[in-house]
Amino acid sequence: MTTRVEKTVLVNVPVSRAYNQWTQFEEFPQFMGGVQSVRQLGDDRLEWVAQIAGVRREWQARILEQVPDRRIAWAATEGATNAGAVTFEDLGGDQTSVTLVLEYEPEGLVEKVGDKAGIVENQAQNDLERFKQFIESEGYATGAWRGSVESGAPVGTPGTDDAAASRGDSGKAGPSGKAVAAGVAAAGAAAAAAAAVAGSASGSTRESTGRSTGGSSDSGAGQRGQDAEWALGTGAGDDIRMLTDDEIEAGASDVPLGADEDESPGDSGISR
Repeated sequence: MTTRVEKTVLVNVPVSRAYNQWTQFEEFPQFMGGVQSVRQLGDDRLEWVAQIAGVRREWQARILEQVPDRRIAWAATEGATNAGAVTFEDLGGDQTSVTLVLEYEPEGLVEKVGDKAGIVENQAQNDLERFKQFIESEGYATGAWRGSVESGAPVGTPGTDDAAASRGDSGKAGPSGKAVAAGVAAAGAAAAAAAAVAGSASGSTRESTGRSTGGSSDSGAGQRGQDAEWALGTGAGDDIRMLTDDEIEAGASDVPLGADEDESPGDSGISR
């Protein structure tokens, strides 16, 4: 499955300034939110590290065509499969239209879900907006490379077929710290929801028993409050509590009752 993204931004600087800044690839992390690093390996070779939909990806790309003040086209040679071009159009009056066209192939469940949600498309638009803010606020380009790269025949706008050499390469995929944290948070939320449902069901049963023996609804509500405390491991003197780090490392699966807690069958307290 291939996804194509095309975004344009109008920057209020001369075309040469906008183009010159774009040639400073190693400075991309300053205005591209998902890009962690870019390393220039040669005039036409780049090594990228970025986060795509929360997944850390690496790839190498070859510049297929570079024409000063007009366009830069590239395709991945290994790693995450992607290709595209950025073009610069002089509108006169110190204004330039910058258009980014990107084709990529999402890999893995997380990237495919992010692709459906339009995460990469939104990221591309935001990156162009940050580029606009960066170059307009600086008032000058931080550097420039005015050389040309030619492949002989006109390249046009490269697509993922031009990056075929990178297909089948995992791109050193791995979930980012944020993705892992999101997964842990989701699991925690699910566990809390399950505990709340279980506590509510248990409380309803005990409230019904209270009514059959003349118990009041207030006592039932109080009991449900205790159930909630037990579910969260926060009630004072509870049998259930959170395991400490030492206990987890020791492989503990439960925590014994304290010496001062009565465990006898005749205990009139609520059975947990």
